[in-house]
This record gives sequence, C-alpha cells and structure tokens, in this order.
Amino acid sequence: MKVFLVPNYYKSEAVQSGLTLELWLSRQGYEVAWASDQRSSIQSVPDIDGSDLVISLGGDGTLLRAARIVDEREIPILGLSYGHIGFLTAAGPEDHDILSVVSDALAGEMHVSRRATLSCEIEYTDADGRAGSMVARALNDVALTRGPLSDMIELDISVSGHHIDRLRGDGFVISTATGSTGYALSGGGPIVTPDYTGLICVPIAPHTIQARAFLTSPSDVVELMLSDDRPSVPALAVDGQFLCTDATVTHVTARRGDADVLLLDYGPESFYNSVSRVFYGVRNAR
Repeated sequence: MKVFLVPNYYKSEAVQSGLTLELWLSRQGYEVAWASDQRSSIQSVPDIDGSDLVISLGGDGTLLRAARIVDEREIPILGLSYGHIGFLTAAGPEDHDILSVVSDALAGEMHVSRRATLSCEIEYTDADGRAGSMVARALNDVALTRGPLSDMIELDISVSGHHIDRLRGDGFVISTATGSTGYALSGGGPIVTPDYTGLICVPIAPHTIQARAFLTSPSDVVELMLSDDRPSVPALAVDGQFLCTDATVTHVTARRGDADVLLLDYGPESFYNSVSRVFYGVRNAR
C-alpha cells in the first residue's frame, strides 16, 4: 500500500510529524511519497497514482491543497491539524495520538465523508483583447470580487437560466456545503451540513439591503456575468487561489462537480463537534 503525505512545509511541527509518520509507515511495509513544495528539497513531481491514503499535515489550507493534488481520483484524505482552526481536519496532536489516528484510517475504521465539489467554467479576456476560457475545480468555493482597481463590481446572477438579480457590491461567492464555513460564512451565509450537495450563493457587501444568500438544488447551474454598464477588473479566487491574474474575467458558470472529495473523520457527529468547537468555543471529546 502507498501513503501520500501533503505537509505544510512552513510549519516545522507538521514536517516533523510527517517524518515520524514516514518512519512508522515504512516499518509497517507501506510505501511513502511526499508532495513537492517550493520550501521542500523534493524537485520532481511525486506520483500520487496508486496511493491508498493521502494525509495532509497542516490547516484547512493544506487540506485544500491535498484535494487539488488528488483532483478527481477517489483517494481518501485524512486531515491532521497543525493550523489555527482545522475545521476540515479529523484530528490534531493536542487531542489525539496521531499514529493511532493514522492506524484507524489504514484499517478502514474511520467514517468516509463524501464532499460535493464545484466545477467552474471561467471566461475571460486577456490583455490583448482575446477571449479565452478555463475550467477549475473547487472543494470550498469560487469567489468573484472587486479587484484592486475597482471600487465595486456589477454583475448579473442567474440560476439555471432564470435571472435572479443585477448586483452591485464587493462580489459574490458560490460555495459547496464544505465551503459554507469559509468565505461564504464571513459574508453572512449559513453553516450547512456536509450532506447537502447543492450550492450556497452569498453576495459580498451588496449595495442594497435586499440581496440575500440563497441555496440551490444539486442540479442547478449558477452563472455570474459581469455587466457592460459598469466596466471593472474583478479578482477571481478558487479555493483561495487567484486565477486569471493577467486577464479580465467576464463570465463564471458553476455547477456541482462530477467527482466528490473523500474526507475521513470519526463519524457524522464530527461536523457538529467542529461547529461547536470553532464557532462556540466548546471542546468536545471524540
């Protein structure tokens, strides 16, 4: 069996835990590979294919990076928390023996939480005025926001061909249930159980009191079209990674992705324990 490690190389504790895990896993007969990073000594791109388990060592950002590496492969991801919040992670060294958690994961004794993803089609115009497009996948969200050169953006919002609103404001977030506790939450959106597979749509600082967050069905398609009446240069981030930085985004289409991300935890109650811990300050035993 093969285990793929994705650490936050900026956190020495995470890297040290990865080294400890590598030694322990090797003694158990597992092949171990590490994700490359600009701060690591790994120059080549490690092969994730054939991995039976991916372990992220860091915070939620590291887990999102692991999900990008996994892409559409259905390889379970175990998140070990070495970050500030660790909402998406299953355990941290302050609460659990990490080796026992990994042992549980390898033995198939952890719950598999299937997390819906976003598939985003992005249309843009480059600096020379040429039209282009790209496709991106997100576990958390896609956010179209005003850029550094814009005071606000104006966009049309449609769901499955039905025009909802022409919105002026700081932007708009389309998120999965997993991403509901991220940027969408800070914009006033609801906390949504991971079992929900539709989209959460949240306006950011709208210039009206009438704009509200709303949820869609799993089959709905959400479209954001930049208005020609108020030209602007928006910023686009997918799972916190800025895209099209040298181009102007004109149209974003988001729908549920074809493949889910598999996160390991200790049962459906793990989500509510995390909500209690992160948002209400209550410490819960496993």
